[in-house]
Amino acid sequence: MRVHSDGPDETTHQQGGEGVEGPESALPESALVVRYAPKSPKAAVLTLHGGRAEDVSVSRPWHLAALRMRPVLRAVASGLPSDGIVLGEVRYRHRGWNGGAAADDVLRALGELQEQFGPLPVVLVGHSMGGRAALHAAAHPAVRGVLALAPWLPAAEPAVHLRGQRLVVLHGDADRITGADDSVNFVLRARTAGAHAGMVMITGAEHAMLRRLTTWHRLATEIVADLLRDHPEKDGTVAEATAPGAPAFLRR
Repeated sequence: MRVHSDGPDETTHQQGGEGVEGPESALPESALVVRYAPKSPKAAVLTLHGGRAEDVSVSRPWHLAALRMRPVLRAVASGLPSDGIVLGEVRYRHRGWNGGAAADDVLRALGELQEQFGPLPVVLVGHSMGGRAALHAAAHPAVRGVLALAPWLPAAEPAVHLRGQRLVVLHGDADRITGADDSVNFVLRARTAGAHAGMVMITGAEHAMLRRLTTWHRLATEIVADLLRDHPEKDGTVAEATAPGAPAFLRR
């Protein structure tokens, strides 16, 4: 199928002489950007990019954090059926987490998705702040699973709402922006809360997902396809990482 620093602080990629925008710039009206809409949708995959801890300036599609997720969506799409899967992105109102406002935008996007296509199972794929937002929204009834890429997960991040949910975290052990140890601790808390949670530690990978790029994309492609299934493949990464008694993380 075709189609940040976090905690964090993403830089901006400007186009066409765009100037610096303040918080009064026009906000995006929709929280959902559809990149591919099949004739007969059966499920959906939404990506969520990173951002900043606090920033009320308007989030724009040319910001580096947003651009970073385009190749991820293309890679994931390559492992999905040729038709039947809606592909989209969550559009935040602002660039910052802002006390959970980014997670509210995810819920808005899920609502818009249902309005456009009816009830569909959804896999959320979030990087950095987007991983945090996806995990916050994971209790929504439409969410079938979450893939969090180098997520920003502070020590007190809640996990009790994840009971019964399937989630996988990918994190590089060379990440200096968000902590891999924080991801490990979150996955363990999620398991205690009753989630089917697992983690893969990518050796030598950093926050921007450029080092070991093919590994990031290969794992994301496999995991998203598996999370869309009713049950994971028995010999796949999801089953191995989330099995009862699995180690805190797998190493790749």
